Amino acid sequence: MPRFCANLSLLFNEHAFPDRFQAAARAGFSAVEYQFPYAWDKHEVAARASDAGMEVVMFNLPAGNREQGEIGIACLADRTNEFHAGVARGIEYASAANCKRLNLLAGIAPPPSQQAEAMTRATLIANLRYAAEELDKAGMTLLVEAINTRTIPGFYICHSGQALDLVDEAGVMNAKLQYDMFHMQIMEGDLSVRLQNLLPRIGHIQVADVPDRHEPGTGEINFPWLFDHLDRIGYDGWIGAEYIPRAGTLQGLGWARSYLQRAAVEGRAA
Repeated sequence: MPRFCANLSLLFNEHAFPDRFQAAARAGFSAVEYQFPYAWDKHEVAARASDAGMEVVMFNLPAGNREQGEIGIACLADRTNEFHAGVARGIEYASAANCKRLNLLAGIAPPPSQQAEAMTRATLIANLRYAAEELDKAGMTLLVEAINTRTIPGFYICHSGQALDLVDEAGVMNAKLQYDMFHMQIMEGDLSVRLQNLLPRIGHIQVADVPDRHEPGTGEINFPWLFDHLDRIGYDGWIGAEYIPRAGTLQGLGWARSYLQRAAVEGRAA
């Protein structure tokens, strides 16, 4: 049965971030993810998760200045030192919360030129290798995410194959794909076949419906079929609910209610 974790950066935003852990627990979740926890003390975040009985599944490495629209710096040659410092900070937050996965966001590529493109790729590969090696020392797995260029124009990694090519070129073993169905439906489609073919290299999955990034059932993707498909092909990882609720969080959880109730029953039986 699919296992769902709530993304606390987008869900339960009727509450302050530290209070969202308990809100997610009351709604039936036993695990969470979030995007950027760095505005809060790492020990407070870890304590809130522990008090709510929540497993922290994953979150993003620091990604630059979000107020200025930055969504990753791993491909930027002049930000390497900042990226390295961000890896260390991400590991500190993950260690505090006993989280075993951190996601790398490549960022928006600089204006194209032959020299710039070569440097951008080389920088990203070197930073990917650095992050994977540092996370490996900490007993963690690096995730690499492709993001659609309609939502984030110019984002450097925008296809699943591209992400995996970069991982292969970096030559690291503990880096896996974060497969976000919202982004990949826009960029690639053919979700069921791609999920099956990429399964051995997928470390995490996220969901939101297309076109508006709301909850499953509000757009074009047949999520019930895909959730059953993930069971059939043997995916046993977490699925992150990373969407913008169309109304309120609780009002939009109808798609997940039967899964959460079943998980609760099975958990009590165990």
